[in-house]
Amino acid sequence: MLMNMRDLLAVAHANHFAVPAFNISSNMLLSGIMEASEEKQAPVILAIHPDELAFVRPSFVRSAVEEAHRATVPVCIHLDHGSSLAQVMQAIQCGFTSVMIDASTRPLEENIRICKEIVALAHAVDVSVEGELGTIGTTGPEAEAGTDVIIYTDPDDVVTFVDATGVDSLAVAIGTSHGIYPKDKKPELKLDLLKEIASRVDIPLVLHGGSANPDEEIAAAVKLGVNKINISSDVKDAFYQKCREVLKDPVIREPNAIYPPCIKAMKEVAYHKIDLFDATGKAALYPHCRA
Repeated sequence: MLMNMRDLLAVAHANHFAVPAFNISSNMLLSGIMEASEEKQAPVILAIHPDELAFVRPSFVRSAVEEAHRATVPVCIHLDHGSSLAQVMQAIQCGFTSVMIDASTRPLEENIRICKEIVALAHAVDVSVEGELGTIGTTGPEAEAGTDVIIYTDPDDVVTFVDATGVDSLAVAIGTSHGIYPKDKKPELKLDLLKEIASRVDIPLVLHGGSANPDEEIAAAVKLGVNKINISSDVKDAFYQKCREVLKDPVIREPNAIYPPCIKAMKEVAYHKIDLFDATGKAALYPHCRA
């Protein structure tokens, strides 16, 4: 069942769980995530970054839309970290049901102006909008873009931003970074800050850079009001580590021989995240998904 993210996260917000947003940039990742979500009967967000969309091409989105329509679980197709009106409009034209406009490195007034413009355009065609306040860190060149120094979300700005823009969900900066953390870097979430933000606004909160954070912190964040958590590096790392192992065989060359064990490896990570976010079985909470 294809949905926008506003309606998808409204159920998560009311029932205190988080929906995983898995970045997909190949048919193999799409297949694995859909299989895992159906097996767990969990709602899912299929996230595609503009760089990923440029690689897979807009025609790939049609496959994701078809998978969503055929699914027995709620599915949202979401533009991750859109940075311009052109990227947002392309995503809407491709069939995305949700978009993120990330103007978080701009001054607050400019961030509000940009997000407000995107909200007006997207809501007119029933597409939901995610904004961001504060900045997410980065762990290296293979990770999605982020800032060298994290700028933590100011709770006072959250109220101003949400009231002025009308965004449907808000990504907050509480200490995460995109990518896989190096061994000498210890991730740590500011849960007190998250609690303060959640007390100020009644809106689904989003955690970016959710890979490699300690499970206990992620579980606590869900209990404190996070309803969407982005996962990209963890599933891709599992997939391609297995791929490297499989390709040690110098003879194997058929995709249907190479990729099934890789999909299985990444599904194990997806299962764990779905359970951790307390999303398992939650498809039953959505009226059109009840047996």
